[in-house]
Amino acid sequence: MATNKKAQKGGSRYFVIYTAVIIIVAVALFVINQQSGNSGGETNILDSAPSTTAQPVMGDTNAKVSIVEFGDYKCPSCKSWGETVWPQLKADYVDTGKATFSYINVLFHGEESQVGAIASESMLKMYPEQFWDFHKKLFDAQPANHDSHWLTEAKVLEVAKASVPDLDETKLKEVMASEEAGQLVQLDSILVNQFNLQYTPTIMINEIEIKDPFDIKAIRAAIEQELGGEQEQEA
Repeated sequence: MATNKKAQKGGSRYFVIYTAVIIIVAVALFVINQQSGNSGGETNILDSAPSTTAQPVMGDTNAKVSIVEFGDYKCPSCKSWGETVWPQLKADYVDTGKATFSYINVLFHGEESQVGAIASESMLKMYPEQFWDFHKKLFDAQPANHDSHWLTEAKVLEVAKASVPDLDETKLKEVMASEEAGQLVQLDSILVNQFNLQYTPTIMINEIEIKDPFDIKAIRAAIEQELGGEQEQEA
């Protein structure tokens, strides 16, 4: 029964993918210069927030604030951000129900980035409850010499086994090789192009892009700004 339930959840996720692609492409046609509406030199005001349809989402889905990281498992700055900035945001905003967190794959490092992205999408489909553990462990596996050829199928399978002791390795390989997994990575690339991303990690708080992802004060200020309207209404 548990297996069927997971399959149904995965199927529902893939069902929305085609609609999501159409919506995102349509929105992209209306996206204009994202640098407009610059706020204090620390943030950019965007025309829309990135869609998290078919993306992994951590936290209370009713939260007013959406924190989105565009990242690459091959990116050393993404690993550093996850070790320094993210734990503070998780404790103060995600764990408290004030915000959600989503991760969108970026393929700035070629084939290895693709391997990491495909693996993460496949793990999300098969083992959604263990996804975030896999996500962290894959970044943890990034070596000091990130330019070395380390992000391979063998490595992601090793990390997957560490995250899911009873991993169905054969099935995971099948999902990773499937057209559906590729389509989900393509959806991420559509978002990357839509928002004209130039670096990783890129952090967005609703419609606010943070210029320096390591500027925790700017990130907090953006979140508190977005929470402000809700707090005023409650008062």
